[in-house]
Amino acid sequence: MTIEVLIVDDHAILRAGLRMLINTQSDMTVVGEAADGDEAVRMSGQVQPDVVLLDLSMAKMGGLQAIPLIREQSAQARVLVLSMHQEAACIRAAFDAGAAGYVLKKAADIELLTAIRAVANGKRHVCTLCQELLIETALDLSSMDQPPCSRNGISLLSKREREVLLMVAQGYTNRQVAEHLELSVKSVESYRSRLQGKLGLQSRVELHRYALTSGLLRPDGLTDPAPPAGM
Repeated sequence: MTIEVLIVDDHAILRAGLRMLINTQSDMTVVGEAADGDEAVRMSGQVQPDVVLLDLSMAKMGGLQAIPLIREQSAQARVLVLSMHQEAACIRAAFDAGAAGYVLKKAADIELLTAIRAVANGKRHVCTLCQELLIETALDLSSMDQPPCSRNGISLLSKREREVLLMVAQGYTNRQVAEHLELSVKSVESYRSRLQGKLGLQSRVELHRYALTSGLLRPDGLTDPAPPAGM
């Protein structure tokens, strides 16, 4: 059986490299490419792939949001995340949203083909680097289940700060947030700095964890409640 793969990434050069790698395998073929989450959901319904190779950080719709929608469009599709994000919270969020595997981009040349075959055969796959990371954080799992600050901290945020928080927590870069909200990158950096100061948070993984544990972001990547309109 030939494994049919849909590649989803916003970098055309990376997609081309992945297509070349996958198409050299006798048991795999690339049936389509998408540059963002919206396109990935639509194409999943059209081509019905066996495996969707999915990036997390993309414009329009991030990977975490797209995973459950892809599975709705293509029941047999198995989602394999290929991401630069190696934070434990991102890995857990991807599996909570319905992913079947997680591979870091820097490990793709070693483990990607094995991972594609594994998820296509109904197994779960976590790359070796991610396994090591999860083991290292296993002793601190109890703290990850607790919000880093109280939900009351949300009331300290302006509407725009909350929008920035949600997008950063979903894996968008400052530049992608700026384009989506029609702001300058410098303005996004200022909003991010202020909201981190108000919440007492420092890193992207802490922001992601806070958004999840406070209820602003569901494990499937959707916002709950929806972020308010920009100021």
